[in-house]
Amino acid sequence: MPHLTSAGTARRTGGAEQLGFGVPGYAHPLLAPTEWAELTRPGTHLHWVVLNIDTGPGARPDPHCLEAAGRLRNARERALDGDTAQDTVRAGGGRLLGHLDLAHGDRPFDELITDAQSFLDWYLVDGFYLDRCPADRADLPAVRRLTGTLATLLEDGLLVLGHGTHPYPGYAETADQLVTFSGAWTDYRWSQVAEWTAAYPPGRFAHFVHGVPRTHLDEAMRIARWQGAGTIFFTDRTARKGSRGQSDPFTALPGYWDEIVSRIGPGISE
Repeated sequence: MPHLTSAGTARRTGGAEQLGFGVPGYAHPLLAPTEWAELTRPGTHLHWVVLNIDTGPGARPDPHCLEAAGRLRNARERALDGDTAQDTVRAGGGRLLGHLDLAHGDRPFDELITDAQSFLDWYLVDGFYLDRCPADRADLPAVRRLTGTLATLLEDGLLVLGHGTHPYPGYAETADQLVTFSGAWTDYRWSQVAEWTAAYPPGRFAHFVHGVPRTHLDEAMRIARWQGAGTIFFTDRTARKGSRGQSDPFTALPGYWDEIVSRIGPGISE
Protein backbone atom coordinates (compact mmCIF):
# COMPACT_ATOMS: atom_id res chain seq x y z
CA MET A 1 0.00 0.00 0.00
CA PRO A 2 1.53 3.36 -1.01
CA HIS A 3 2.67 5.48 1.93
CA LEU A 4 1.27 2.94 4.41
CA THR A 5 3.05 3.07 7.75
CA SER A 6 2.93 -0.12 9.77
CA ALA A 7 1.94 -0.17 13.40
CA GLY A 8 4.92 -0.33 15.65
CA THR A 9 6.43 1.25 18.71
CA ALA A 10 5.93 4.83 17.53
CA ARG A 11 3.80 6.91 19.88
CA ARG A 12 2.31 10.30 19.25
CA THR A 13 3.94 13.05 21.26
CA GLY A 14 1.34 15.86 21.53
CA GLY A 15 3.12 19.00 20.62
CA ALA A 16 5.32 19.86 17.70
CA GLU A 17 3.93 18.04 14.66
CA GLN A 18 3.22 20.14 11.59
CA LEU A 19 -0.47 20.26 10.77
CA GLY A 20 -1.79 20.53 7.23
CA PHE A 21 -5.12 20.87 5.49
CA GLY A 22 -7.34 18.19 4.05
CA VAL A 23 -10.32 19.62 2.19
CA PRO A 24 -13.32 17.24 2.26
CA GLY A 25 -14.66 18.73 -0.96
CA TYR A 26 -15.39 22.31 -1.96
CA ALA A 27 -18.48 23.20 -3.95
CA HIS A 28 -18.36 23.09 -7.75
CA PRO A 29 -15.71 25.52 -9.10
CA LEU A 30 -18.44 27.68 -10.64
CA LEU A 31 -20.04 28.13 -7.20
CA ALA A 32 -16.80 28.35 -5.22
CA PRO A 33 -14.15 29.96 -7.45
CA THR A 34 -12.42 31.67 -4.50
CA GLU A 35 -12.13 28.39 -2.60
CA TRP A 36 -10.51 26.56 -5.51
CA ALA A 37 -8.20 29.48 -6.24
CA GLU A 38 -6.99 29.50 -2.62
CA LEU A 39 -5.81 25.92 -2.96
CA THR A 40 -3.00 27.07 -5.24
CA ARG A 41 -1.69 29.73 -2.85
CA PRO A 42 2.09 29.19 -2.43
CA GLY A 43 3.13 28.00 1.00
CA THR A 44 -0.30 26.67 2.01
CA HIS A 45 0.06 23.40 3.92
CA LEU A 46 -2.42 21.57 1.70
CA HIS A 47 -2.14 17.81 2.10
CA TRP A 48 -5.04 16.94 -0.19
CA VAL A 49 -8.38 18.10 -1.55
CA VAL A 50 -11.35 16.00 -2.63
CA LEU A 51 -12.94 16.45 -6.05
CA ASN A 52 -16.64 15.56 -6.02
CA ILE A 53 -18.67 16.36 -9.13
CA ASP A 54 -21.93 14.47 -8.50
CA THR A 55 -21.32 12.15 -5.55
CA GLY A 56 -18.52 10.84 -7.70
CA PRO A 57 -16.99 11.66 -11.11
CA GLY A 58 -20.26 12.43 -12.88
CA ALA A 59 -21.40 11.03 -16.22
CA ARG A 60 -18.80 12.86 -18.32
CA PRO A 61 -15.78 15.14 -17.84
CA ASP A 62 -16.75 18.54 -16.44
CA PRO A 63 -14.73 21.33 -18.12
CA HIS A 64 -14.75 23.54 -15.01
CA CYS A 65 -13.52 20.70 -12.81
CA LEU A 66 -10.91 19.80 -15.40
CA GLU A 67 -9.62 23.37 -15.24
CA ALA A 68 -9.57 23.40 -11.42
CA ALA A 69 -7.77 20.05 -11.33
CA GLY A 70 -5.25 21.29 -13.85
CA ARG A 71 -4.48 24.44 -11.85
CA LEU A 72 -3.89 22.37 -8.72
CA ARG A 73 -1.65 19.94 -10.59
CA ASN A 74 0.31 22.81 -12.16
CA ALA A 75 0.83 24.43 -8.75
CA ARG A 76 2.39 21.23 -7.45
CA GLU A 77 4.54 20.83 -10.56
CA ARG A 78 5.80 24.40 -10.21
CA ALA A 79 6.70 23.71 -6.59
CA LEU A 80 8.72 20.67 -7.69
CA ASP A 81 10.46 22.53 -10.51
CA GLY A 82 14.24 22.18 -10.59
CA ASP A 83 16.67 19.96 -8.72
CA THR A 84 15.29 21.07 -5.36
CA ALA A 85 11.73 21.94 -4.47
CA GLN A 86 11.04 25.66 -4.85
CA ASP A 87 8.07 25.44 -2.49
CA THR A 88 8.65 22.56 -0.07
CA VAL A 89 5.23 23.03 1.53
CA ARG A 90 3.41 22.64 -1.77
CA ALA A 91 5.75 19.95 -3.06
CA GLY A 92 4.99 17.75 -0.06
CA GLY A 93 1.24 17.73 -0.61
CA GLY A 94 -1.45 19.27 -2.76
CA ARG A 95 -2.84 15.94 -3.93
CA LEU A 96 -6.19 15.71 -5.70
CA LEU A 97 -8.40 12.84 -4.50
CA GLY A 98 -11.43 11.47 -6.28
CA HIS A 99 -14.59 11.13 -4.16
CA LEU A 100 -15.93 7.59 -3.86
CA ASP A 101 -19.12 7.24 -1.82
CA LEU A 102 -19.22 3.84 -0.12
CA ALA A 103 -22.69 4.56 1.35
CA HIS A 104 -21.68 2.74 4.57
CA GLY A 105 -20.95 -0.41 2.58
CA ASP A 106 -24.03 -0.45 0.32
CA ARG A 107 -22.33 0.53 -2.98
CA PRO A 108 -21.46 -2.40 -5.27
CA PHE A 109 -17.75 -3.05 -5.75
CA ASP A 110 -17.93 -2.82 -9.57
CA GLU A 111 -19.63 0.61 -9.42
CA LEU A 112 -16.91 1.98 -7.18
CA ILE A 113 -14.12 0.70 -9.42
CA THR A 114 -15.86 2.19 -12.48
CA ASP A 115 -16.05 5.57 -10.71
CA ALA A 116 -12.40 5.30 -9.71
CA GLN A 117 -11.32 4.60 -13.28
CA SER A 118 -13.32 7.59 -14.53
CA PHE A 119 -11.58 9.86 -12.01
CA LEU A 120 -8.21 8.58 -13.19
CA ASP A 121 -9.00 8.85 -16.89
CA TRP A 122 -10.64 12.28 -16.79
CA TYR A 123 -9.04 14.17 -13.90
CA LEU A 124 -5.70 12.36 -13.35
CA VAL A 125 -6.36 12.17 -9.61
CA ASP A 126 -3.59 11.34 -7.14
CA GLY A 127 -5.72 9.03 -5.01
CA PHE A 128 -9.17 8.52 -3.55
CA TYR A 129 -11.28 9.65 -0.63
CA LEU A 130 -13.65 6.87 0.47
CA ASP A 131 -16.57 8.79 1.92
CA ARG A 132 -19.07 7.21 4.33
CA CYS A 133 -16.67 4.32 4.81
CA PRO A 134 -17.92 1.55 7.11
CA ALA A 135 -16.24 1.31 10.50
CA ASP A 136 -17.32 -2.10 11.82
CA ARG A 137 -15.18 -5.22 11.91
CA ALA A 138 -17.66 -7.15 9.74
CA ASP A 139 -17.17 -4.73 6.82
CA LEU A 140 -13.37 -4.77 6.95
CA PRO A 141 -12.81 -7.56 4.37
CA ALA A 142 -14.90 -5.73 1.75
CA VAL A 143 -13.08 -2.44 2.36
CA ARG A 144 -9.73 -4.24 2.27
CA ARG A 145 -10.65 -5.76 -1.11
CA LEU A 146 -11.62 -2.33 -2.44
CA THR A 147 -8.51 -0.50 -1.22
CA GLY A 148 -6.29 -3.29 -2.50
CA THR A 149 -7.81 -2.95 -5.97
CA LEU A 150 -7.57 0.85 -5.89
CA ALA A 151 -3.90 0.60 -4.92
CA THR A 152 -3.22 -1.44 -8.07
CA LEU A 153 -4.77 1.37 -10.15
CA LEU A 154 -2.50 3.98 -8.57
CA GLU A 155 1.23 4.23 -9.18
CA ASP A 156 2.00 6.33 -6.13
CA GLY A 157 -1.40 7.34 -4.82
CA LEU A 158 -3.06 8.22 -1.55
CA LEU A 159 -6.06 6.46 0.00
CA VAL A 160 -8.07 8.14 2.75
CA LEU A 161 -10.95 6.45 4.56
CA GLY A 162 -13.73 8.86 5.54
CA HIS A 163 -15.16 7.10 8.58
CA GLY A 164 -15.81 10.25 10.60
CA THR A 165 -15.34 8.20 13.77
CA HIS A 166 -12.85 5.74 15.22
CA PRO A 167 -13.25 2.48 13.30
CA TYR A 168 -12.24 -1.06 14.17
CA PRO A 169 -8.40 -0.95 14.46
CA GLY A 170 -7.82 -3.20 11.45
CA TYR A 171 -8.84 -0.40 9.10
CA ALA A 172 -5.58 1.40 9.87
CA GLU A 173 -3.77 -1.24 7.80
CA THR A 174 -5.96 -0.76 4.71
CA ALA A 175 -5.25 2.87 3.78
CA ASP A 176 -2.82 5.73 4.24
CA GLN A 177 -5.00 7.92 6.42
CA LEU A 178 -8.25 7.64 8.38
CA VAL A 179 -10.72 10.42 9.19
CA THR A 180 -11.48 9.61 12.82
CA PHE A 181 -13.56 12.69 13.57
CA SER A 182 -16.04 14.66 11.49
CA GLY A 183 -18.56 16.78 13.35
CA ALA A 184 -19.30 19.78 15.50
CA TRP A 185 -16.93 21.70 17.73
CA THR A 186 -19.26 21.15 20.69
CA ASP A 187 -18.53 17.42 20.37
CA TYR A 188 -14.89 17.72 19.35
CA ARG A 189 -13.71 19.72 22.34
CA TRP A 190 -14.80 16.88 24.66
CA SER A 191 -13.88 14.01 22.35
CA GLN A 192 -11.71 11.09 23.38
CA VAL A 193 -9.14 9.38 21.19
CA ALA A 194 -9.18 5.60 20.81
CA GLU A 195 -6.26 3.99 22.64
CA TRP A 196 -5.18 1.90 19.65
CA THR A 197 -4.31 5.03 17.64
CA ALA A 198 -1.28 5.63 19.89
CA ALA A 199 0.51 2.78 18.09
CA TYR A 200 0.66 4.88 14.92
CA PRO A 201 2.85 7.87 14.08
CA PRO A 202 1.35 11.36 14.03
CA GLY A 203 -0.29 12.21 10.75
CA ARG A 204 -2.11 8.94 10.13
CA PHE A 205 -5.41 10.55 11.12
CA ALA A 206 -7.53 13.49 9.94
CA HIS A 207 -10.15 15.60 11.74
CA PHE A 208 -12.91 17.74 10.21
CA VAL A 209 -14.64 20.11 12.62
CA HIS A 210 -17.36 22.67 11.91
CA GLY A 211 -18.60 25.46 14.15
CA VAL A 212 -15.13 26.22 15.56
CA PRO A 213 -15.10 29.83 16.85
CA ARG A 214 -12.09 31.93 15.91
CA THR A 215 -11.31 32.34 19.62
CA HIS A 216 -10.95 28.55 19.99
CA LEU A 217 -8.61 27.85 17.08
CA ASP A 218 -5.61 27.34 19.37
CA GLU A 219 -7.57 24.89 21.50
CA ALA A 220 -8.80 22.99 18.44
CA MET A 221 -5.27 22.64 17.06
CA ARG A 222 -3.99 21.41 20.43
CA ILE A 223 -6.70 18.74 20.47
CA ALA A 224 -5.80 17.64 16.94
CA ARG A 225 -2.13 17.29 17.81
CA TRP A 226 -2.82 15.53 21.09
CA GLN A 227 -5.05 13.00 19.33
CA GLY A 228 -2.45 12.31 16.65
CA ALA A 229 -4.14 14.07 13.71
CA GLY A 230 -1.82 15.57 11.13
CA THR A 231 -4.51 16.70 8.70
CA ILE A 232 -7.36 19.03 9.63
CA PHE A 233 -10.12 21.19 8.28
CA PHE A 234 -11.63 23.59 10.80
CA THR A 235 -14.39 26.03 9.92
CA ASP A 236 -16.62 28.50 11.71
CA ARG A 237 -19.49 27.52 9.43
CA THR A 238 -22.18 25.37 11.00
CA ALA A 239 -24.17 22.44 9.68
CA ARG A 240 -27.88 22.01 9.38
CA LYS A 241 -29.18 18.64 10.47
CA GLY A 242 -28.56 16.06 7.76
CA SER A 243 -26.80 18.61 5.54
CA ARG A 244 -24.93 17.30 2.50
CA GLY A 245 -24.05 18.69 -0.90
CA GLN A 246 -23.73 22.45 -1.25
CA SER A 247 -25.17 23.05 2.26
CA ASP A 248 -22.35 21.07 3.85
CA PRO A 249 -20.28 23.40 6.09
CA PHE A 250 -17.04 22.10 4.57
CA THR A 251 -17.86 23.17 0.99
CA ALA A 252 -16.74 26.79 1.54
CA LEU A 253 -13.83 28.65 3.12
CA PRO A 254 -14.00 29.40 6.84
CA GLY A 255 -14.26 33.06 7.72
CA TYR A 256 -10.78 32.95 9.28
CA TRP A 257 -9.01 31.17 6.39
CA ASP A 258 -6.16 33.68 6.14
CA GLU A 259 -5.55 33.46 9.87
CA ILE A 260 -5.47 29.69 10.07
CA VAL A 261 -3.24 29.45 6.99
CA SER A 262 -0.74 31.79 8.66
CA ARG A 263 -0.88 29.84 11.94
CA ILE A 264 -0.09 26.58 10.15
CA GLY A 265 2.46 28.22 7.86
CA PRO A 266 6.17 27.41 7.70
CA GLY A 267 7.83 27.64 11.08
CA ILE A 268 4.58 28.06 12.98
CA SER A 269 3.94 25.66 15.83
CA GLU A 270 1.77 25.56 18.89
